[in-house]
Amino acid sequence: MVAPSSPRLLSKKSRTLGPVADLERHLPADWWRTLFNATYVKTDGDVVENAANTTADVDLLLAATGLKPSARVLDLCCGQGRHSLELAGRGFGHLTGLDRSHYLIQLARRRARAARLTVNFLEGDARSLPATDTPFDGVAILGNSFGYFDCQAEDLAVLAAVRAALRPGGILAMDISDGDWVRKNFEPRSWEWIDRHHFVCRERMLSADGTRLVCREVVTHTERGVLVDQFYAERLYAREQLHTLLLAGGFVRPCDHGTILSGSDRNQDLGMMAHRVFVTAHTPSKLPTRASHTVSRRPDISDVAVILGDPRLADAVKLDGKFQPEDLTAVQHLKTALAELPGYRFRFLDNHATLAADLRAHPPAFALNLCDEGFVNEPLHELHIPALLEMLSVPCSGSGPASLAICFDKSVVNAAAATMGIPVPLELYVGPRDTELPAPASFPVIVKPACGDGSVGITAESIAQNRAELVATLARLRAELPGRALLVQELLTGPEYTVGLIGNPAQGFQLLPVIEADYSRLPATLPHILAYDSKFRLDSPYWTDIRYVSARLDKHRLGLLHDYSKRLFERLGCRDFARIDFRATADGTLKLLEVNPNPSWRWDDDPAIMAGLADWSYAELLGRLIAAAQARVQTSAVPAKLAAP
Repeated sequence: MVAPSSPRLLSKKSRTLGPVADLERHLPADWWRTLFNATYVKTDGDVVENAANTTADVDLLLAATGLKPSARVLDLCCGQGRHSLELAGRGFGHLTGLDRSHYLIQLARRRARAARLTVNFLEGDARSLPATDTPFDGVAILGNSFGYFDCQAEDLAVLAAVRAALRPGGILAMDISDGDWVRKNFEPRSWEWIDRHHFVCRERMLSADGTRLVCREVVTHTERGVLVDQFYAERLYAREQLHTLLLAGGFVRPCDHGTILSGSDRNQDLGMMAHRVFVTAHTPSKLPTRASHTVSRRPDISDVAVILGDPRLADAVKLDGKFQPEDLTAVQHLKTALAELPGYRFRFLDNHATLAADLRAHPPAFALNLCDEGFVNEPLHELHIPALLEMLSVPCSGSGPASLAICFDKSVVNAAAATMGIPVPLELYVGPRDTELPAPASFPVIVKPACGDGSVGITAESIAQNRAELVATLARLRAELPGRALLVQELLTGPEYTVGLIGNPAQGFQLLPVIEADYSRLPATLPHILAYDSKFRLDSPYWTDIRYVSARLDKHRLGLLHDYSKRLFERLGCRDFARIDFRATADGTLKLLEVNPNPSWRWDDDPAIMAGLADWSYAELLGRLIAAAQARVQTSAVPAKLAAP
């Protein structure tokens, strides 16, 4: 789960809602994305950082499952890795821990290094587990880490993913709140001191349908006031319901192993950790053979069609409205690099007039979508390529149509980022028919198209120092780009950074080294921005004098960039590969500039520069991109959704 990168969260003041009559009305559907962070470790540490509880949990796990140190075990929703590390200390040598929380996984990795224990800790979603060559012998879901989603179908999706990850006859072990006990015994209100300065107040109530316990937690500091006011919930399963759910999820022989009674260092509020049911179940010894149990077979994806822009057609984004010699050179570099990747057969499709017919006549097993120009070289039609591939049932790399549509509009992206607490530039939206002149809070400002590609419309003249210049800049852009909405944004003057991500939330990310735009050689008469000329005019100072260097960042700011980027990647539906740009204000506040879900693949562009800093060749960068996409495609071929009990 995405979380702040530092335990210093508890030193930041937050706001509180005050008295709330109905907790369920304030419960975010995806509360689990942000709750499991440093605050959680501190407020729940009396139970989840309790060594005696961890030892007892693992004792029961081994007694109930019979797992031996040679077994391959997945600790699902592993949190800070306490159960994994306990197993590693007992000689288990094939352990994987997976959790959605970036903070908790980083904490688990630090603890493993400190203890010199070997566990493969991964970030990921329990509903879509990474593909592995060898299935697991056992999967453990411990510490009351099940039932967080707002509908039971999602719990079944977790069980389906677990079943797919286990070998035939493999075992699932899990503990979860005793639903019947909780309904009768939960405390509507409680409070306790965490330490000398922090105390936590909790409120609880049953959901309207009685199936979930909804909780509110307010953490307060004696001097700083309210630090956190958050809501969370868990689905309540009685023992019989849990057995029924496991059977519906395709498991056999569910078995009840009694109740876990947690201890507490503070011996105060145990909440939903107080009484937990411990159950096991197995996957069938023989896999089902009925075709209806799977969505599709995993394809042989060595046959790859590479989709590119069409050099025969005009291209309004490129210089002089057409493909340039350097564009054709880039394609040659691409073909040379792809030829270095073993195990693939590449064919290249760049004729958009026959693209649909070519794909129907010879459907590839997989498509590498590198068409960042858009269908028929129209940027607004960039989403048409993956849409066409989806209609033809051709699995492909890269983001889908919805993500490309959303990210094409910078104002929509900024609005989404702002709701996530990610800083964005102050901006005013100017619609194509708006007649009122916006009044920025201050100058200077930069004017840019709300929708656009390749920095079209952004020039040295896009900066306005006063109202008169703003009027002129808006008029010029409206004449050049009729019908386009425009953004008037605060001009950011601090360092400019680019983050590259390869992978997916369920499989984990490879984070490329962050790069920074070095404007030190650019003439002082030119504004320090990445204008259109920096991408297309080879004789412009913007092309010749701007360099890209390894970002000069402290650990905290680097962590913020990574955290913001991964959260945006998932929220905006990106897939496989994305580039996300940020720029700091004069006082150092990082703000989002752009999310590019279909970034340039060229041998001389930002991703290749970042790959070079990681000592990857251009071919290796492309190979990793393909591998990430194919891992996602293969992982999606999981058992079909099962009926609810």
